[in-house]
Amino acid sequence: MASTHEYEADPRNESIRIWINGELTSRAEAMVSVLDSGFMLGDGVWEGIRVHNGKLAFIDQHLQRLFEGAAALRMDIGMSGAELTDAIYRTLEVNDQTDDVHIRLMVTRGLRATPYQSPAVVVGAATVVILPEFKAAKPEVLTRGLRLQSVSTRRGRPDVQDPKWNSHSKLNCITACIQAEEAGADEALMLDPHGFVSTCNSTHFFVVVNPWGLDRDPEVWTSTGDYCMPGITRSNVIALCRRNGLTVREKNFSLTDVYGATEAFVTGTFAGVAPVASVDGRTMGGVAAALAGTSANHGRGPVTEQLQRWYVDLIDQNTR
Repeated sequence: MASTHEYEADPRNESIRIWINGELTSRAEAMVSVLDSGFMLGDGVWEGIRVHNGKLAFIDQHLQRLFEGAAALRMDIGMSGAELTDAIYRTLEVNDQTDDVHIRLMVTRGLRATPYQSPAVVVGAATVVILPEFKAAKPEVLTRGLRLQSVSTRRGRPDVQDPKWNSHSKLNCITACIQAEEAGADEALMLDPHGFVSTCNSTHFFVVVNPWGLDRDPEVWTSTGDYCMPGITRSNVIALCRRNGLTVREKNFSLTDVYGATEAFVTGTFAGVAPVASVDGRTMGGVAAALAGTSANHGRGPVTEQLQRWYVDLIDQNTR
């Protein structure tokens, strides 16, 4: 299986120190209690953050999302954004980490006196964990193209469990991932409750279309965002399109539109912008190729490649 999260194992990760509630602990000894809210109930929020040139990429956007999720869940993180940022940089300094680092920042509601759902049984402060790893996406992830499979597991309505929460409870995404892998795909393409394309199980999905014929300028489409997590990379790619004069639309579209698209790609914190080669076994660009009497593209298309370049430049600007 391929994945946007594919990486080369780095032996340095065996000796990293992990920040847990103010204490730096070895990887082998880093633990939380079986009574922790995150372990027991998936009661927590988290962020994945990249380190580039010694700086935390888009840290303000990540902290905004973290605190918004915690507020929605009536969870007191117990630290300010500045304090969390300082703690992350201290952890990076101890581990001598300056580049090609991926951080998982996790916050749970904390210890519970007994196994029960109500926050009333929580005793003490939130549990805060900073787990930094030397981890870079494999280069081929950015060129070869992923295989996606649409699945029956849907992104839910906000009155069931708001998909905008970046919560520890990811079972719907996990079941979607399992369905995709059992079908021989790399990742799941999930629909919303109305049957429109929403997002992937761990990344956000975009298509490149030529809506009025092959001789017109391409457009980039992504979902309305109503049923997916507010992705940091997703929002930055949308802004890049607008800034560079590339038409981008957040709209409802179906799998029929996907099958007819000329390109597709996904976005995420870890790999950035990664191409999609096929959806449901259909090679991207197949319709356009048939009309033009050429071969379909099996990997990265020109719009995706351009967006990758723009995104790399954006990270460089954000982390100088």
